[in-house]
Amino acid sequence: MNIQKLILIFGIFLFGDFNLSAQLSPGDLSNAHVSFEGVTNCTKCHVVGNKVTREKCLDCHKEIKANIAAKKGYHASAEVNGKECSVCHNEHHGRNFQLIRFNKKIFNHALTGSVLKGEHAKKECTACHKPAFIKDPKLKKKISTYLGLTQECLLCHDDYHQGKLSPKCATCHNYNSFKNATGFDHNTTRFPLLGQHKTVSCEKCHKVLIINGKKSQNLSGLAFANCIDCHKDVHNNKLGQNCKLCHTEESFLFNKALKVFDHDKTNFKLLGKHKLVDCKQCHKGPKLTTPIKHENCKDCHVDYHKGEFAKKDVSPDCNHCHNNNGFTPGTYTIEQHNASKFPLDGAHIASPCMACHKKQGIWTFRNMGSRCIDCHKNEHKGFIKEKFMPNEDCIVCHKVKNWKKITFDHDKTGYKLEGSHALIACGECHYGKNEKGIRTQQFDGLSRECSSCHKDSHVGQFAVNGKTDCTRCHGFDKWEHAKFDHTTSRFKLDGAHVTVRCEECHKPVMNNKGKYIEYKFSDISCSKCHS
Repeated sequence: MNIQKLILIFGIFLFGDFNLSAQLSPGDLSNAHVSFEGVTNCTKCHVVGNKVTREKCLDCHKEIKANIAAKKGYHASAEVNGKECSVCHNEHHGRNFQLIRFNKKIFNHALTGSVLKGEHAKKECTACHKPAFIKDPKLKKKISTYLGLTQECLLCHDDYHQGKLSPKCATCHNYNSFKNATGFDHNTTRFPLLGQHKTVSCEKCHKVLIINGKKSQNLSGLAFANCIDCHKDVHNNKLGQNCKLCHTEESFLFNKALKVFDHDKTNFKLLGKHKLVDCKQCHKGPKLTTPIKHENCKDCHVDYHKGEFAKKDVSPDCNHCHNNNGFTPGTYTIEQHNASKFPLDGAHIASPCMACHKKQGIWTFRNMGSRCIDCHKNEHKGFIKEKFMPNEDCIVCHKVKNWKKITFDHDKTGYKLEGSHALIACGECHYGKNEKGIRTQQFDGLSRECSSCHKDSHVGQFAVNGKTDCTRCHGFDKWEHAKFDHTTSRFKLDGAHVTVRCEECHKPVMNNKGKYIEYKFSDISCSKCHS
């Protein structure tokens, strides 16, 4: 089609009797492209006889075209590059149609060439993408754009250091907090931190000043040639200004000359923790050579036990139970304890000292009592009579070596334990649970009837006056070996009956009492068994 024909066709549409825009435009353009409304502007976006092309879009959006050429930004990523713009940005959907649409919550910001880390990842898009942070004056005028930002920290953040340090903030700071310069290594500077300098807070040396009306920390230009640049010369320059001749960064209170001093040459050899004590802790006088008392521990240490071990108002020295490696643990031995009024035996040997001597939160060693109930609760109080447990003495039944092994003489109760009864644990008879499932105990008033503990499997066949005495037939050793004498019954065994097995005559039956072995018969005639 030549240009003359094209002009003719447009002329027909322009001067015809129908609405041209209604025939050609599929809908209104968005506010962003409203200036292109009208048939004379179609070819600014459309190729005649073809759809909108990527090249047409980029002819207008030169900033995006430049990014693609430089292979940077979201449109240069593998996810977008090469696609037609209309795939994501459609037109002719009305004035208020949003050309830029994407899910901000799941958008992968790394595709832009900038990975969001730390606090940046928590921010809303509009916190960073706003005109105030855009340098390009043309982009800055755009009502809504995600272009124009760089990864320079100072583009968004104020320069706290006011140009005195590198603008690359990430060299020292991380993305989680600007307060902690975790990436900064002071040892890379001309003043490596040694000794006590490592523990000094940054603000002690690098003061916060007001510069240009704003707070700024002074991190450069500090004097550090001599110690007195920061520290007061307590010697008032009488010893010169080279402090390192006598002192180190480890401690100004320690004189280098003392490092070669051998305290062992004195009559007080330094052992254990005494080696770590600062000289001034002991030598409190104006001179280190001033004599001090040192024969006994209590010359320097307060009697922690407040005279508990004193005899005739004189306390033994600490080294009777402690040494120079520390007051804990003590050196008091089990053998020494066994020579006291309370020898250690059984489980007491395994108990740590504090279990008995520090129950109230402070160490105590006197007037603690020597009876079991002075330390242990008498759980049988009110359940066992005084005559069986005089003076609440647990040793009547228990032993320190094995608390669970009971040595009580049950014969004293008038109920001798025989056979299997002598083998079962006390709790089998004396402990139980109530209806709430709470453990209970009973020692006094227990019934001695067999039926109080055992089920009557004979359903009362041998009851006399409503009570069944199992011992009439059974012993306590082996229940199955009955001692019943059939000759004492109504049916004496003789003849062939002697050799008949019990179960041949006494068989299981079932009635309203349940299933049981029938031993008593109302009819013992021959015809009952023999036809």
